[in-house]
Amino acid sequence: MKHITTHRSRCAVGAGLLLAAAGALPAQAQGTKPRKGGTIQEAEIEIVKDRVNELGTAPRNFDKVAVPAPPKSAAAPAYTFPDFRLPPDRLVPSVQVLTIKQEELTPLTGNYLKAGIGNYGTFYGRAYLHSARSTDHSYGLDVKHINSLNGPVDGKNSGVSQTSAALTGEIYRGNAAFGGALDVSRERYNFYGYTGPATSPVPQPTPDAGDIKQVFSRFGARAYARNQAPGAALQYDLGVGYKYWNDHFSASESNVLLNAKLGYALSDNSRFVLNGDASFITDKDSATRSRNFVQVTPAYEVKRDRLNLALGLTLGYSSDLLNGVSRGAVYPAIRVGYAVVPEQLTVYGGLGGAIQRVTRNDITAENPWLNRNVFVADTRRGPTVYAGFTAAPARGLALNGRVTFSRDKNLYFYLNDPLHQDKFNLVYDAEGTTNVNVHAEASYGTGEKFRLGARADYNRYGTRALAQPYGRPEFQATVFGTYNATDKLLLGVETYFYSASYGISYVNQVADFLRATSPIYDLNLRADYRVTSNLSIFAMGNNLANRQYQRFYRYPVKGINIIGGVTYTF
Repeated sequence: MKHITTHRSRCAVGAGLLLAAAGALPAQAQGTKPRKGGTIQEAEIEIVKDRVNELGTAPRNFDKVAVPAPPKSAAAPAYTFPDFRLPPDRLVPSVQVLTIKQEELTPLTGNYLKAGIGNYGTFYGRAYLHSARSTDHSYGLDVKHINSLNGPVDGKNSGVSQTSAALTGEIYRGNAAFGGALDVSRERYNFYGYTGPATSPVPQPTPDAGDIKQVFSRFGARAYARNQAPGAALQYDLGVGYKYWNDHFSASESNVLLNAKLGYALSDNSRFVLNGDASFITDKDSATRSRNFVQVTPAYEVKRDRLNLALGLTLGYSSDLLNGVSRGAVYPAIRVGYAVVPEQLTVYGGLGGAIQRVTRNDITAENPWLNRNVFVADTRRGPTVYAGFTAAPARGLALNGRVTFSRDKNLYFYLNDPLHQDKFNLVYDAEGTTNVNVHAEASYGTGEKFRLGARADYNRYGTRALAQPYGRPEFQATVFGTYNATDKLLLGVETYFYSASYGISYVNQVADFLRATSPIYDLNLRADYRVTSNLSIFAMGNNLANRQYQRFYRYPVKGINIIGGVTYTF
């Protein structure tokens, strides 16, 4: 049997942001029971854990703060789900930019308090408090908490707790809107992946929960100004923000963010646009490093009859240097769209590329079981070639499809550590990764009565120095829907499908077997019953198929997980 060898690589800093018309980048991994078989192909893996003082961590795609739409006339609150899935189940949606919404937005006029309890010692609470619709301002507070005292492995050793609060506000002055947002959260996890095949030839004692805990604190603030007059010649959205992250092991990340979107109409059918982002990070772990990133995309857009054309360039700079990438990057930003049947069928294609920003803040939200001193680097995605279509062939029906081919440098993968198999390192293919992505979406709705949607992604990762795209499944799909059965009863469903992903088992810190997790099927149902105009009861269940699949190798999720409770609306 061949073994995988590891070595250290020099560190570098990377910065990037999706721009222009780049394709999608999914990143998830799941499975259930490991299966044996297969040998490890001879390959080199870079597990970068350097602790030199000039090193630092890399931030990822900054999260955009959602800006509420301009206020409209008052309307009765729609009876829809303000939340659906139970937060502890970490089936992270595709990183893809989606055009189909998976759940309805809660109307500004609907405030509510919610509380529920469930198995695994679970408590769930939420307070959603927002202003009524106004032509002058809007503001809101959303506080959420959920904790499970026990989990799927050794009771409290796999418990979880998540608490968050988000405050938003916006005022309207003429054609301008000024707003801001504050959010803070605390998350508690445990490294319960210490059980599994070939962990040790000698049985190990069960650790204490305090010895395997991980805690994340997150803080974010943002202020922005935007134009809310669609007919104005100058359109703008300018923002400045700050994000802070730290963990139980004293690692931290401070990130100053700037973003700008500008558009100026040159004529009735042409305009100049400029999109820009910047990020300045101070990362501290066993070493401290600074990471700088700037990226802009100027473009000229023109519309002629059924033809839409955008011509531009993406210019990026990142202070990260890993696997021979340069600090600067230039990619085309070209998109051509043609309305075959106006408002019913449009086809498009183009060339693109961008630096994608990767941060510890974002990666730990995706995988909370990272090792210490991992090296986070920005991904260079490009050049990319893509083609797709959007269609609305019938009332209430929407279809979208896209195929993207890209060449990525420093795309990260998750691989468990040989010494601490319950923790994950970030590994990179030193020779780069080719990615073919096929993305499809469909939705059908009849107002608030019935809504059904589906989306799927297939990714073919062409790794060279890595034996497998560790921690990333090739296929992922979801089907979701809501149905207002009566004026009092609302039903909902979500189901997820994921293909296998890969990890490695080790014996005495030496690679033993390539392990594939089992494919995932996850079924979630929800019901709300309105008792009075203000009071309703709810029940929501996750993983009703009772499959203890693994989101990441060695980390099975809880089985059937049900919460029931009450909601008071005012």
